[in-house]
Amino acid sequence: MAEEADFLTLVDDEEVAPDRAAAATWKVAVVDDDQAVHTGTTFALQDFQLHGRRLELLSARSAAEARELFRAHPDLAVILLDVVMETEGAGLDLVGFVREELKNETVRIILRTGQPGQAPERRVIVDYDINDYKAKTELTAEKLFTALTAALRSYEQLLRLVETRRGLEIIVDAAAALFDQRSAQRLAEGVLAQLSSLMGVECAGLLVLREAESPSGLTVLAGSGGYSDHASEPPQALAPELCELIEGAFERRCHDFPAGRSILYMGTSSGRELVALMDCGRALSPTDKALVEVFCSRLAAAFDNATLYERLERANQRLEEKVVKRTAQLTAAKERLENQSERLKRANAFKSEVLGTVAHDLKNPLGVILGRTEMLNEMFALTPFPEENARGQLEHIKQTARRLTDMVEDLIADARADAVDISVRAYEPDFGVLVSEVAENNRKLAAAKDQELVVNVEPHLRVRADTERLREAVDNLVSNAVKYSPVGGRIEVTARREEGDAVARIADNGPGLSPEDNDRLFVRFQRLSAKPTGGESSTGLGLSIAKRIIDLHKGRIFVENSGETGGAVFTIALPLLDKADAQ
Repeated sequence: MAEEADFLTLVDDEEVAPDRAAAATWKVAVVDDDQAVHTGTTFALQDFQLHGRRLELLSARSAAEARELFRAHPDLAVILLDVVMETEGAGLDLVGFVREELKNETVRIILRTGQPGQAPERRVIVDYDINDYKAKTELTAEKLFTALTAALRSYEQLLRLVETRRGLEIIVDAAAALFDQRSAQRLAEGVLAQLSSLMGVECAGLLVLREAESPSGLTVLAGSGGYSDHASEPPQALAPELCELIEGAFERRCHDFPAGRSILYMGTSSGRELVALMDCGRALSPTDKALVEVFCSRLAAAFDNATLYERLERANQRLEEKVVKRTAQLTAAKERLENQSERLKRANAFKSEVLGTVAHDLKNPLGVILGRTEMLNEMFALTPFPEENARGQLEHIKQTARRLTDMVEDLIADARADAVDISVRAYEPDFGVLVSEVAENNRKLAAAKDQELVVNVEPHLRVRADTERLREAVDNLVSNAVKYSPVGGRIEVTARREEGDAVARIADNGPGLSPEDNDRLFVRFQRLSAKPTGGESSTGLGLSIAKRIIDLHKGRIFVENSGETGGAVFTIALPLLDKADAQ
C-alpha cells in the first residue's frame, strides 16, 4: 500500500503555473490526451529544482498540438510522451517526427503508456530513439522525480557535448581563416568575431596588444560592437574602468570571467601579449570557458605568424627601396660613364681636328717665320747690313706671328666653349651697350679696309648673361663681317627690343652664303665658300664658338642672306631680363 500512496492523484483542479522568476528553467513538454495526467504531473513536479533551475511545463493534448509545440520550442529538455492518443501509435510517430524531421537529438523522451500491451517495452526501446519507457501505473511521484532528474542530467551532458562540438567546429573553421591572415589588425578583427560566435551571443569586444620591447605601451588592435570606434584611438582614450581591467589582465596573465564579461589573456612566443575584453552580457558555462581557453591557446601562433609576415613585408619593402635607390645610383653612374665616354670621344675627335688644323693651318705661318728668320741670318753676314730690308723681314715675321697667335686663341676659345661642365656666370649687362662697345673695338680693323661701320643700338636692353662670354660671341660675328666684307664695304650693327627679346643684327655686303654653307655654317673647322677679303687667316672656329656661347645663354643665333646689301645678316636673340624673370 505504500506504493499506492505514491501514485499520482489525477484531479480536475486548475493547473499550477510554474514559477518563472528564475533566470533560467528546464523546459519539459507533457504530451497526453488525458487532462488528468497534465494536472497530476504539474502537481507532482511543482517544487522540482535541479542546479537551481525550476521546471517550465508545456502542455499538448494531441499529436498535432505536440508538433506545433516542438517546432516552437527547439530547446526542450524532456518530453513526457503518451503513446496512445488519437491513434494507437500517435506517440511513436511523434518520436520519429522529433528525431528525423526536426533533427533534435538532444531532447530526452520518456514514453508513458497506460496500455503496455499495445506498445511492448522491448520492441519500443529497440526500434525507437527514446530514453525511458514507463507504464503509467508504475510511475509514482518518486519514480517520476527520479526519471526526470536522470533525463535532465543526460540532456545537460548532451547539450555540453553539442556545444563542445559546435565550439570545436568554430575553432577549426576559424583556425583556417585566422592563420591565413597576414595582417595583425585583420587577425585581431577576426579573433573578436570568432570569440563572439564561440560564445553564441553578439559581443562588444576590444583586443589590446602589449609589445615585448615596450611593456608600458599598449595598442588597441581592433574593436567590435560598442567598442568599434576605439580601434583607431590610443588606449588612453578608453574609459578608466576598461583601462584598469586591461592592465590588471596583463599583470595577472590569466583569464578572468567576471559577471557578464570575459577578459582573456594570450602570450606569444615572440614576447607579445594580448588581452581580449568581451562584453557578452551573460555568465559563460564551463563548456564555453573551456572552448574559449582552447581557442585562445591556438591564437598565439597565429599572431606570431602575422607578426613575422608583417616584419617580412617591411623587410621586403625596405629591400625594394634599397634596390630602387641602388638601381638609380647605378643608372646615374652609367649615365656619368656614358657622358664621360662621349666627352672622351669628342675630345679624341677634337684632338684629331686640332692636330689636322695645326698640321695644315699653323704649318704655313711657322714656315714663313722660319724662312724669314733664315733670311735675316744671311743679312747679318752682308756688309753693309741691309737695315731696311731687315726691317721688312721683321715686319713680315711680326704679322705672321700675330696671325698664328689669333689661330691659337681661337683654338683655346673653342676648347673652352666645348667644355661639358662649363658654368656661365650670371650678370645683368646692357646688351645694347655691349654690342656698341664690341663694334667700336672693331672700327680700327674696318677703317684699315676703308669699310664704313654703322652702329645703331637701343638703350636699356638688360639680359642675364656672362658678359665676357657674350662679348666674345658678338666679337666673332662683327670681326667676321669685317673680314669677309670687301674693301670700301658697309657693315651695319644694330640692337633693339623685339617681342620681349634683345635682338642684335650684324649685316655685311660680302658675297653672302651659298646653299652648301647653310649645312655647315656653325660646325667647327668648316670653311665657307667666301674668302677673307684682306688676306686674313681663318681657323673655321669663330661661328661654332659663337653658337655654343649663345646656346649656353638659352638664346638663338641664325643667319640669312640680305636682299638689300647682297651680303649676310647674322642675328642673336636673347631673353630680356624682365621676360626671363617672368618665366
